[in-house]
Amino acid sequence: MPGETEITDLIHQWRERGQDVLAELMPLVYPELRRRARIALRRERPGHILQPTALANELYLKLVDQTRASWQTRNQFFAVAARLMRYIVVDDYRSQHADKRPHPELRTALNDEIAATPGIDVDLIDLDAALSKLEEIELEQAQIVELRFFMGMSVAETAEMLHVSASTVTREWRLAKAWLSRELSQR
Repeated sequence: MPGETEITDLIHQWRERGQDVLAELMPLVYPELRRRARIALRRERPGHILQPTALANELYLKLVDQTRASWQTRNQFFAVAARLMRYIVVDDYRSQHADKRPHPELRTALNDEIAATPGIDVDLIDLDAALSKLEEIELEQAQIVELRFFMGMSVAETAEMLHVSASTVTREWRLAKAWLSRELSQR
């Protein structure tokens, strides 16, 4: 993937020159968006129909449609991408399973293949609601969940994105999962 400086430079140009810079920016970030979509969907519930290319394409369209975006760095860009990916996955889940909810096989695990902790089986709609509540209480933990769970980032990648240490990400990820587990068990 192109370096942070190249992407950050194009983001700054996009803010100044507008939409024509997207023709230069998106080919640089699209492969990473598609890779992240593939990682995010790898742990999705059985039978889901959203494919990585479709998720990356929808994410791309939503990013291009950001007329008032205030990204200043590559990290901010990917943080927004994580948030949008969350919304797309949850909306897809909602549209496919609204009449079947809650159903055991429509649940997903709140873990990742990198973390060594056991997963928490959750309904994505409940997870989205709990995550919105967590954002109000502890924004950094919510961002870590979005980057790790929805973008499939490693501890090191998440630490780089948030400009914190890997140990901070590990600690906050563990705290966020514990808080979400308590919150979701009350539903």
